[in-house]
Amino acid sequence: MNVRRKSSWLSFLLVAVAISLIANFSYLLLLVVNPSETNFLQRDKAEEQQVAGRLSVSVDGYGYLITEAGDSVYVERRMIRQLELKTGDEIEAEAGLQDYYKSGHLSVKKILIHNGAPFDAAAMYNRPHRTQEMIFQIMYYILIALILLLINIPRKKQSQTWRTFAERAILSVLITVVAYFLAPVVNYRTDEMILVYQGRNLINFVVMLKCLFSVVVVLLYSQIYILTYQRQQVVLENEQLKNENLTTRYNMLVSQINPHFFFNSLNSLSMLVREKDNRRALEYIDQLSYTFRYITQNGNNSELVALRDEMQFAEAYCYLFRIRYADKIFFDFEIAEEYMDWRLPALSIQPLIGNAVKHNTITAKNPFHVRIYTEDGCLIVANERRPLLEEQVGTGTGLENIRSRYALMLGCDIEVVQSDKEFVVKLPLKNMIA
Repeated sequence: MNVRRKSSWLSFLLVAVAISLIANFSYLLLLVVNPSETNFLQRDKAEEQQVAGRLSVSVDGYGYLITEAGDSVYVERRMIRQLELKTGDEIEAEAGLQDYYKSGHLSVKKILIHNGAPFDAAAMYNRPHRTQEMIFQIMYYILIALILLLINIPRKKQSQTWRTFAERAILSVLITVVAYFLAPVVNYRTDEMILVYQGRNLINFVVMLKCLFSVVVVLLYSQIYILTYQRQQVVLENEQLKNENLTTRYNMLVSQINPHFFFNSLNSLSMLVREKDNRRALEYIDQLSYTFRYITQNGNNSELVALRDEMQFAEAYCYLFRIRYADKIFFDFEIAEEYMDWRLPALSIQPLIGNAVKHNTITAKNPFHVRIYTEDGCLIVANERRPLLEEQVGTGTGLENIRSRYALMLGCDIEVVQSDKEFVVKLPLKNMIA
C-alpha cells in the first residue's frame, strides 16, 4: 500500500470520526436551542410522582400496583416480564400518565425499591458504564460513516456521473435504514441495551437524526471530494499534455533538424542543382520549408488538427524522401474524402514514416513501399518489414509519444499490429461533427 493510498484511508477515517462525534453530541444542543423541547421534558418530569404498594399480576400478565389508599397504578406486561416481577412484591416506583393509551391513568415508569431493597435494572442486564456506552455509540457511527464513505468515494479511474451518484446515494440510504434499526439504544424503562428494532417504539428521533446527519454529510463530502479530484486531474492532465507537447516538439525538431537529416537534405538539394533541375530544386526547397514550418507551428499544439492538414504535411515530408531515395521508395496515399475533416493529434504521422525509413532496407532492386490509407474511422500507416543487416535498436520514443498524446487528447489508444512481413499502426480519427 503506497503513501497516497494510506493518506486517503487516513483522511476517510478522520472524516468518519468527525461525523460520528458531531452526530453523537450535536443533538444535545437541541435541548438548549429548542425551548419547547426543554419545556416538554420538564413537563413530563413534573407529572411524575412516587407511588408505593403491593403488586398484583393478572392471568394475562398485566399488573396493578395497589396503594394503601386503594388506588391502582398500571404496570405493563413487558415490564413485569423483563424485570421478573411477581404478585405480592412490595414496590416503590415513579409513575406518570399513560402516554400511548391516552387514558389519563397512572402507569409505572421506573421502579425505585423492590421488596425493601434499592432496585437497579442496569445491574440485572449488565449494562456497561456510561463512558463505555458512549464510546460504543461513537465507534458504531464511525463504522457506519466509514462504510458510507467507501461506497460513495469511487475509485480514481472510475468516471463519476449523475447516474452513478444516484445509485450510490440510493445504496447509502438503504444501508442507513438498516443501520438505524441495528443502532444500539437504552431502554429507558429497564436500562437494558437493545437495538432499535427490539424496542416497543420503532421511532427514535435521536437515532434517526444521527443516521440522517451521517448520510447527508457523507453524500455532500463525496461530491466535494470528487469535484476536487476531477479538478486536480484536469490541471494534472493539462500539465502533462504541455510536457508531452514540448517533448513531441523537441523530438520532432531533433529528428528533423539534426546534422544527419540536414546534410542529407543539402545533399539532395545539391544533387538537383548539379543536375540543373531548377524546377525540382525549387519545389524541394518549398516542401522542405513547409515541413519545417509545420513542425515549428504544431510542435506545441494542444488541439487536434484536421486530417487534411496532416496529410498535406505528410505529402511534403514524403516528397523529401522520394528525392533522397529516387526510385527506391514509394508512398501510396488512399485517403477517403469523407475523413478529410476528421481530426487527430498533430504530427502523428511523421514518426511512423521516419521509423519506417530508418529501420528497413531500401534498395533499387527491391523498392520500399509505405501505404497510408483510411479505414473504419482510422488512419492506417503500413509498411513492409525488411530489417537492416545491422538492425538499429529503436528507443520507442516515437510510438510512446503518440500513445501519450492520444490518451490525453482523445482518451483512447493507438493499435500496433506487427508480423514478420508487415508493420501496421492504426490511428483513430475523431469526427467533430458527430
